[in-house]
Amino acid sequence: MNNYKISQEDRNKLLSLIVNLINEEASLKQALRQQGENNRSEKEQIFLELLEVFDTLESLLNFLEDRPEPDERVWKRLPKSLKSVQTKLLSILEKRQVLKIELSADQPDFTICQVVEREIRPDLAEQTITKIVRQGFTIEDKLLRPMEVITSKQE
Repeated sequence: MNNYKISQEDRNKLLSLIVNLINEEASLKQALRQQGENNRSEKEQIFLELLEVFDTLESLLNFLEDRPEPDERVWKRLPKSLKSVQTKLLSILEKRQVLKIELSADQPDFTICQVVEREIRPDLAEQTITKIVRQGFTIEDKLLRPMEVITSKQE
């Protein structure tokens, strides 16, 4: 076995470096634990928000089940109730930078739209969007899901 001799100054430098590395390791472990706790907390928060939507839908379904023949007022309020559920879901998504795509024209932007069907509409210009089949979304300026649309054709 070789015996290496190092000066007291070099020994002190090495000890200082080792202490710094140990401290940095402890700091990184603490940061990793904190990040894990934050991730768990964020997950719990989104689940709680989604459970609010679940509760609203469950309440609506129970209300409809309790009334086998609901009166006309119930049917008139149904779209408003469903719209509030949709608004709540959009709010949950927006908090996480998931945004609904808004079209600025009636022609599809093929970077964010996918044409899923064409319909004959001689009254409209070629490739005019006639219906949005499925809403598209972005997340932090990246396309998450394209908007699915139906466009017009002349023949």
